[in-house]
Amino acid sequence: MKKNIILYSTREGQTSKIANYIAEQLGLQSCDLVDLHQAEEMDLRQYEKVIIGASIRYGHFHKKLYQFIQINLDELQKAKAVFYCVNLTARKEGKDTPEGSAYIQSFLKKSPWTPDLIGVFAGALYYPRYRWFDRVMIRFIMTMTGGETDITKEVEYTDWEKVTQFTCKVDDL
Repeated sequence: MKKNIILYSTREGQTSKIANYIAEQLGLQSCDLVDLHQAEEMDLRQYEKVIIGASIRYGHFHKKLYQFIQINLDELQKAKAVFYCVNLTARKEGKDTPEGSAYIQSFLKKSPWTPDLIGVFAGALYYPRYRWFDRVMIRFIMTMTGGETDITKEVEYTDWEKVTQFTCKVDDL
């Protein structure tokens, strides 16, 4: 039985938390979890499915995501490969779909890879964990977008039922 691989690019840990949740849903024994920032060229052919998750910070995915895709493009195009995006904008209805996510639309224009399935999940605010500059900037962004601005709070916006539904679709591929 081939395994699944779940690669993730996380900043504060929410994308990793979602990756672990997906692995639990698919069966931990059938999944390898790999930090995308530690991954280089990989033999993705040994996996039944390739799942990549990445978070947004200041409107952009980490450059390592695009580097990984470029290096592994041939194998990604041949694999059953899916992608999920984690961002705070997805806490708003309509921005939580591939069609409504400006980040996914931008990704699809920039990336040479088109995933078989795309998910968009709301992330989490971890104000107390942020460095001073990030806390100030994220609070400013949240003020502009009508979000939580109390810097003593940690708020998880992830809809775990939506993640479960995405995982069921992955399992059906």
